[in-house]
Amino acid sequence: MSIPKSHYFEARPEVPSRPRTVHLRLPDMDLKLQSDRGVFGSKGLDLGTLVLLREGPAPPAQGEILDLGSGYGPIAVALARRAPGARVWAVDVNERAVELARANAAASQAPNVTAATPGQVPADAQFDAIYSNPPVRVGKAPLHRLLLDWLPRLKPGGVAYLVVQRNLGSDSLAAWLAEQGFAVARLKSKKGYRLLEVRPKP
Repeated sequence: MSIPKSHYFEARPEVPSRPRTVHLRLPDMDLKLQSDRGVFGSKGLDLGTLVLLREGPAPPAQGEILDLGSGYGPIAVALARRAPGARVWAVDVNERAVELARANAAASQAPNVTAATPGQVPADAQFDAIYSNPPVRVGKAPLHRLLLDWLPRLKPGGVAYLVVQRNLGSDSLAAWLAEQGFAVARLKSKKGYRLLEVRPKP
């Protein structure tokens, strides 16, 4: 019997569950998180995620923060631990990932994480900051739609930090964002990844 193929950006992964423990080791924390098959980074922390968490600017101490495409929640949990006075939204279309992010937040003593699917986020919610290791493998058009859905929800003065692998189109994505009227700057280039700062249209 063949095992069905599944993508981490599906709402309900078809592959059978097979939980595993992933270690999140950062200078300021060392956590054990639960992952699973059918979820992004299920076999271990993605290098892009580590670059974002190690090299990205600190989250705002207060307000609303979005982890877009959160997977099982390593970015959201780390941000929430670093900014206990803020609310961190861990948003993903993958329902298995959302459940894992919720459980990981509870286990990591990060009660300020709200894990949700996109439809569960209030339509009028706006964010002081967005952090994302975006799902570039969904394809260019779906990725562009995703970013155009969420980046305009930054509050005035808000900022997004995106980490994208150079070989998967980070420079072309930066150029496209600039064409859409966003202010884009490259903050870091490390281990084959670009860390982009994106600010709203004036």
